Amino acid sequence: MARPDVHLTGRERTFQPDEIIVSKTDLKGIITYANDVFIRVSGYGEEELLGRPHNLIRHPDMPRCVFKLLWDTLGTGQEIFAYVVNLARNGDHYWVLAHVTPVHDRNGRIIGYHSSRRVPTRPAVEKAAGLYKALRAEEARHPSPKDGIAAAGAMLTAILRDKGVSYDEFVFSL
Repeated sequence: MARPDVHLTGRERTFQPDEIIVSKTDLKGIITYANDVFIRVSGYGEEELLGRPHNLIRHPDMPRCVFKLLWDTLGTGQEIFAYVVNLARNGDHYWVLAHVTPVHDRNGRIIGYHSSRRVPTRPAVEKAAGLYKALRAEEARHPSPKDGIAAAGAMLTAILRDKGVSYDEFVFSL
């Protein structure tokens, strides 16, 4: 569900192929760094982003099961790639190909996360949007959000198993 203070505009924002949106968060997903591209594309000021949860920019069309997969993967210390549709401050949306990695301290402990996001190709966005629509529909079929996430996650797992690929391999095949 969209933030109640934001009306979805249906307009898509873009950024240049040579630009990278960068953010860093702590272990709980609280933004600790936002580069100028992130600030510009999201429409938020730096002071509005820092100290806020990264899900501030979560678009309602993003399946929750994809974020569960993302957090589960990061929790094992692995990196993940994902197509993500984000919500700008004014209700516009923007697609990214996100590469999220754990940040380690000198002793190898995970102390936060780093995300670099690039402009995705249009065919990949169209394929991801179709998949995400199906996953969101599955999530919505269940009265409990937890059950919906689990069912859509099982659906995604079955799709990957049928294709014989990992999630990252699937993302790069789009």
